[in-house]
Amino acid sequence: MKLEGRLFVGSRLTEIKEVVTEDTDEAFSKQLETALVLLCKEMDIPVPMWMKKNTKEFAAFHQTIFFSEQYTEKVRFDRFQIKMTD
Repeated sequence: MKLEGRLFVGSRLTEIKEVVTEDTDEAFSKQLETALVLLCKEMDIPVPMWMKKNTKEFAAFHQTIFFSEQYTEKVRFDRFQIKMTD
């Protein structure tokens, strides 16, 4: 799985990173969770709280956005977008 992450401050894109994980026999949700954790480590940010809206957005568009309110710690950005790429 290839997952791209983008950090935004206001409307300005500040950072883009991508991680690639091996395809396994695990459930898609488990593969996505693993890729998200790796991406957050790569970008040196905390892992956000995954909400129902994120599931709906990711299922429909293969991408979702996390806002600063979805973190238990203070973060240096306004939003974090993840997108599954081919």
